[in-house]
Amino acid sequence: MAPLSPEEWGIIALSLKVSGVAILGALPLAFGLAWLLARGRFPGKVLLDALVHLPLVLPPVVTGWLLLLAFGPQGPAGRLLADTLGLTFLFRWTGAALAAAVMALPLMVRAMRLSIEAVDRRLEGAARTLGAGPWRTFFAVTLPLAMPGVLAGLVLGFARSIGEFGATITFVSNIPGETETLPLAIYSALQVPGGESAVARLALVSVVLSVAALVASETLARRGGAGTRAGGFGHVL
Repeated sequence: MAPLSPEEWGIIALSLKVSGVAILGALPLAFGLAWLLARGRFPGKVLLDALVHLPLVLPPVVTGWLLLLAFGPQGPAGRLLADTLGLTFLFRWTGAALAAAVMALPLMVRAMRLSIEAVDRRLEGAARTLGAGPWRTFFAVTLPLAMPGVLAGLVLGFARSIGEFGATITFVSNIPGETETLPLAIYSALQVPGGESAVARLALVSVVLSVAALVASETLARRGGAGTRAGGFGHVL
């Protein structure tokens, strides 16, 4: 198999940038939703849970179309962000990152929610009785115990972002050097006679990145379960 070409290295770099921006941008929202679903008690919780996980069951093309309606030049969110921040998404790598973030969000929320739910509430109560306030309890007890799950969610979201195709191509098209991530490049190579070698190289890179991310996510999740069971609160004081 021939080595990767400079163009293919550029595709890999763009994919890593898009996925990195996607998960970092989605992190605050994912953690907030995970906390709300894990600890909140409010009417409509089931509906919110369904909406968060909707991208998992919707055809990705439909998700991309909805993003186009909302964040396109004529969409309400697209016009607002363009006017206030000068941020545009259509046919830009930022749009690819947005599509990847939306598709990765349900997996991130689920991993973080499970980690938050696994935190022993008695440890938090004990920390409060020892004089720790709500915020100190959160940062000293809850967050450290939930952190492996948060990191697992980030890694799992990264793996999902690397493989994102349908929503991206529908929302921002396939533009070399701008929105052509690994899945889109593989699709393009499949359409070209003699492109099998490029497909094999890029597919191998995709498999390696995805497997590494999944192994890391599973390792972090297991550590999170062990840490939650064995965690303490002596460091709160």
